[in-house]
Amino acid sequence: MQAPPLPRVLIARLPFFYGWVVLGCLCLAGFARQGPAVATLSIFVVPMTEAFAWSRTEMAGAVSLGGLLAAFISPVIGPMVDRRGARLVLCLAVAGTGLATLALSLTHSLLVFYLLFCFARMVWAGPFDLGLYSALNNWFVARRAVATSIVTLAQMAGLVALPLIAQLAMTASTMTGGATAGSDWRAGWVAVGATVLIVGFLPCWLLLVRRPEDVGLQPDRLADGTTAAPVEARWSRGEAMRTPAFWLLSLYTVLVYPVQAGVSLHQAPHLIEHGIPPVAAASVIAILAAVSALAGLGIGFLPRRWPVRYLMAVAAACLSAGSFGLIGVSSTEIALLPACLFGLGIGGLMVLLPMAWADYFGRESFGAIRGVALSLQVTAQAAGPLVSGMLRDWSGDYTDSLLLFGALAVAATIVVLAARRPSRP
Repeated sequence: MQAPPLPRVLIARLPFFYGWVVLGCLCLAGFARQGPAVATLSIFVVPMTEAFAWSRTEMAGAVSLGGLLAAFISPVIGPMVDRRGARLVLCLAVAGTGLATLALSLTHSLLVFYLLFCFARMVWAGPFDLGLYSALNNWFVARRAVATSIVTLAQMAGLVALPLIAQLAMTASTMTGGATAGSDWRAGWVAVGATVLIVGFLPCWLLLVRRPEDVGLQPDRLADGTTAAPVEARWSRGEAMRTPAFWLLSLYTVLVYPVQAGVSLHQAPHLIEHGIPPVAAASVIAILAAVSALAGLGIGFLPRRWPVRYLMAVAAACLSAGSFGLIGVSSTEIALLPACLFGLGIGGLMVLLPMAWADYFGRESFGAIRGVALSLQVTAQAAGPLVSGMLRDWSGDYTDSLLLFGALAVAATIVVLAARRPSRP
């Protein structure tokens, strides 16, 4: 595969491994990815539902439908990323996300909102995930945990920054009189879309390379030019799908991702309904994301001799404890502990699950294997917000959904302990 010209010029002059440049591009793309994240949309739930008289179920349905669309396209995109690399996929993902979130400021009906947000959410759930982790796992093997934790840190930084950027833009628009009553959320979408485009597009277009072998390098090159990468198993998609590990990791995914998405989308309205002011609720979400970032970064430096499934079980247990703990919040201070536990779980999940797929089945067909698993993941993510919104509309609060999500995370904790790394016959 032909690499863009600028990387070849830089490789001849840089005193360090070019994979770190690739990692920097992936960090910026990961930050930009969070424009249509459920934590960002959570900031818009109250003002948009009040402006248009939508139900929470109607708004959550856009998240779910976007995820279902990603479930259909991910198995197709995965093999393409293996063959052609992540550069084109990530560039299109950033551009599409930025333009769609900018256009959300023009929303005037539920149909328009669905068309724009479902597209952005589909890109978030499918192309972004496959592009980021395929590129990362192609360039890093021995340092995969560290590299994955750094990319997770960047994505968590996006989850910290973009909800705050949206909330501050909305507040500033109201204070300066630049918005009519109930329409300050439009300024929030403009701020989100502009940030996505400014941060994410050019580095990926100019600097990404499919694999180190395309430019005469090896993964994880040391200063002396040798390679630190251990020998990896090379599983095809068909071979991987015949192992118990594939289906146990998939079941873990199906159990845990409704929890991640369902709580993340509805946490701001849940806190607001319990008497916490909107700005304070946004701050709790930002702290949750910051804890997620620190947890993800710390996991990258844990000893690799620890089985990844044990750490995944701890992550699921934290999600369960956080879900149960959010039920009785009555103040910002009380909300911080369960939010931090939930953040620990999200940070662990975002680092450990992509790393487990790569560790278990290698990088040769990572995109194809991950594409199938990702279709299950995004379907599960789609179910969480929808179920939570329906239960809230039915019961009047989020207690039932938080109880359900806590129980699902407990089940995921048990399942993943059985997901041993497969060995080839």
